[in-house]
Amino acid sequence: MAPKATHLLDELSRPGPHPVLRGDLALVGLPGTVLTPRSGTGLPAVAFGHGWLQPPARYRGLLRHLASWGVVVAAPATQVGPLASHRLLAANLATALDVCAGVRLGDGGITVDPSRLGLAGHAIGGGCAVLAAAEDTRVAAVATLAAAQTRPFASEAARACRMPGLHVVAGRDQVAPPVGNGELIARAWAGPVRLKFLPKASHLGFTEGWHWSTLLLPGKSEHRTRRLTRALLTAFFLVHLTGAKQYEPLLTDEVKGLLNIELPNAPHDARAL
Repeated sequence: MAPKATHLLDELSRPGPHPVLRGDLALVGLPGTVLTPRSGTGLPAVAFGHGWLQPPARYRGLLRHLASWGVVVAAPATQVGPLASHRLLAANLATALDVCAGVRLGDGGITVDPSRLGLAGHAIGGGCAVLAAAEDTRVAAVATLAAAQTRPFASEAARACRMPGLHVVAGRDQVAPPVGNGELIARAWAGPVRLKFLPKASHLGFTEGWHWSTLLLPGKSEHRTRRLTRALLTAFFLVHLTGAKQYEPLLTDEVKGLLNIELPNAPHDARAL
């Protein structure tokens, strides 16, 4: 294990220095949640897409964690039914970024820098984040967790994504197998990209708490998976949305439970995240 990466994993898996405020996106016409640091101007912002049948509340810990590290996070609570529209969820993610970039948050003292926008998501939310990124030139970074294929195909949309991408796949995922959706998206990615492998994670390991969908989907909430994910996404967005290069070793090196998958067919600079 790389000592520096292990140290960064320990640091970034803990809450950051900022107290967190919670708001309601419904106040601006979009059901969902927004979490922000208590104060700050010119902040980065990320819109997060939920998995199939999963309410945004199942990612509350991850969203709050990112906000504690200075990132505004918006999670639309739309398309949560069994017949969710991937196109509409992608559009809702773009709208959430519009809200973050165009509205003063909190008591009016929190602002977002429109050049520091990112997208993330789990399962179909990850696929929809790719769809949204392919159509939105403002997006500066994209991260997916156990990304599922969408209609239209996220793996095709990835060919138009030139921003840095981070794709995390789970070794015990029976819904979005690691040698499948996430890898297809990563291999098609047009910009710098990295594919990370969590060998002991399941599809629902990225979520928290209990939900009735666990009766339909294999896997369950996993503390270790969530801990690794919190640190990894925090490092990724701090590096690519704020320029905090000191966190880069966690993206480039391996630590216990978090492995790199080489992408030999990726663009020439794909490994230089």
